Amino acid sequence: MIVVAGEALIDLVPQGGAADDGGDLPVLAPRLGGGPFNTAVAVGRLGSPVAFCSRVSRDAFGEALLGGLTRAGVDVSYVQRGDEPTTLAVASIAADGSAGYSFYVEGTADRLFSVPDRLPPGTRAVSFGTCSLVLEPGASAYEELMRSASGQGVFTALDPNIRAGLIPDPDAYRARFKSWLPSTGLLKLSEEDAQWLGGTPQEWLASGPAAVVITRGGDGLTVFTRGGARYDVPGERVDLVDTIGAGDTVNAALLHGLATWDALSVEAVAGLAEDAWHRLLRFAARAAAVTCSRAGAEPPYASELPPL
Repeated sequence: MIVVAGEALIDLVPQGGAADDGGDLPVLAPRLGGGPFNTAVAVGRLGSPVAFCSRVSRDAFGEALLGGLTRAGVDVSYVQRGDEPTTLAVASIAADGSAGYSFYVEGTADRLFSVPDRLPPGTRAVSFGTCSLVLEPGASAYEELMRSASGQGVFTALDPNIRAGLIPDPDAYRARFKSWLPSTGLLKLSEEDAQWLGGTPQEWLASGPAAVVITRGGDGLTVFTRGGARYDVPGERVDLVDTIGAGDTVNAALLHGLATWDALSVEAVAGLAEDAWHRLLRFAARAAAVTCSRAGAEPPYASELPPL
């Protein structure tokens, strides 16, 4: 069982054209989203057993989010519920297909997440990231869960997925990020995240992770290993619609691949050979490319990808 811990929210995505009032407001369509939510859905679609650990509103958006998880085969029995509203993220799509976001997070349900009494039976890995590790008081609860899981020998994955507009004190966040590394088995982040954080893969590896995977957009993926190796694979070319959910799909593909190989441990990841890393990264690149060929975060099903 892979557990994904973090927020579920609604992305409001531009659809092209203007609203009916004739003004400059774009037409926005609600899409199920949030980095951890997308990761959980992608893991479920790829076929690995997965559970979602979060706090979700009882409003109509919250019900839709639970429905999306359930349709993907995600266990939602560890989702907490609240009467507060669902977080909203308004997306803007640049000419190159990249997405930017502004957030409406005050008083929303996912911020009040509390540490569960236990993880689902058979938990082999827990994945963390994005807004859930920024917005208090929930951020401290997710951090506590990360440290607890790691301390129990459960493999942990971290995708910081930086949303700079939500971080009031960048230096404090960077220090907090470094404090998570001893409790992290696999660190995955984008080139932009790495630049914002200001460190290097070698520095991060020295603090704990068995491997650091960096996404480079259409240029592909790179992994840096604890043993000092670096392996690169190119990106998969597709007709780009947008990049929403692409990084989350990479995260899910990595976890699914490691689970398939029974390699969800620090020791196993540290021991992966060059051929295995190339196979895993190519699989993740292909999965992300499928997501980029669709509007919004719509990760692929296992039947749409070549076998690992």
